[in-house]
Amino acid sequence: MDTFTLITALITISALISYINLRFIKLPGAIGVMFVSILLSVFILVTGKAFPTAFNFIRELTSSIDFTKTLLDIMLAFLLFASAFHFEYKKLREQRKPVLILSTIGVVGSTVIFGFLLDFTTTMLGIDLPLVYCFLFGALISPTDPVAVLSVLKKSRIPSSLETIISGESLLNDGVGLILFVTIGEVAAQEATFSFGHATELFAKEVFGGLALGAGVAFITGYLTKKIHEFQTAILVSISMVMAISVLGSMLHVSIPLAAVAAGLILGSSSIGAKTNAGLQKYLHQFWELIDELLNIILFVMIGLQIVVLPFIGHYWFIGMLSILFVLIARGVSILVPALALRRSLNMSVNNTAILVWAGLRGGISVALALSLPDSPYKELILSASYIIVIFSVIVQGLTLNKVVNKFVK
Repeated sequence: MDTFTLITALITISALISYINLRFIKLPGAIGVMFVSILLSVFILVTGKAFPTAFNFIRELTSSIDFTKTLLDIMLAFLLFASAFHFEYKKLREQRKPVLILSTIGVVGSTVIFGFLLDFTTTMLGIDLPLVYCFLFGALISPTDPVAVLSVLKKSRIPSSLETIISGESLLNDGVGLILFVTIGEVAAQEATFSFGHATELFAKEVFGGLALGAGVAFITGYLTKKIHEFQTAILVSISMVMAISVLGSMLHVSIPLAAVAAGLILGSSSIGAKTNAGLQKYLHQFWELIDELLNIILFVMIGLQIVVLPFIGHYWFIGMLSILFVLIARGVSILVPALALRRSLNMSVNNTAILVWAGLRGGISVALALSLPDSPYKELILSASYIIVIFSVIVQGLTLNKVVNKFVK
């Protein structure tokens, strides 16, 4: 399938699924799109012999998409820049302590707790999954997914302060999650033993290099846009900036997501962005809001259709369901312990902790990282369980978030 046909088919299917959801299912945008996509995938799998043409077409379409590369190297920078561009930096600064703790200590703690819970369970069940792979699974599933989180929070009634904490955490926890995933992955591949120095060096390069790249490109873009008065040119400049972040980030081996977030925050909330013509700022915000919505729909359709090329997912449903429980326990403990230890400075109640646990959604990034794992006897289990967690997270947690908020907010 050539590139243009592939893009045409994907956009057409996304439009059809979005229409079906809005017209008949009427679930919130991202949740409904993913739900309908999964239903379509299951229907195609069940009726594959009766409708071989449809089955083969969807399978070829999904197989032709390199999900990991498409999301991590292309779509993610656009999605995160658009989200950060609309984010209020002032609110993020007010909640910086809980955001920083959740995006660092929280991710590490969740990874360790999840790893030990999974290792204990698989040992008891007689399932062959080494401890290092349990930690690797924890590293890719512990960071909350910014795309899933922000798309669901738009439709929620969550208090403003908690929304800022959850959104800020999801935007900034990429660095810790990535360093854990890469470092543990190297140990699992027996390419190296764990080295704190190596981990620190990798973390510094990915995180601080990404922030520096985003800031540098943003300042250049801000300087250019304040010199022009045509919104078409301003939009082209902003698009080229995000694309440059993706290309340069790959070349320099720094965090593309953090670079995109830094650029979005600087251009959307600082004096750099304010110097841009007010009319241009309005057009830019409208344009990137549209890009955010469209790419979200396409991404969640891609996630839903992945089930067609993961026929082995049914073999691991039990361990996948247990993993859902372990993720929630790990996140709860990793939030509650720092909250109790620093309760005076964080002012985090048990009710707020419960909302934070339930609102910590996982999404396409976890699936992409699982797909990027090298072939091993354990990849199918990790990939299948990750997919099950993502489905539960987006659909079940996303649909019930407002009920949880109403229960715990007095």
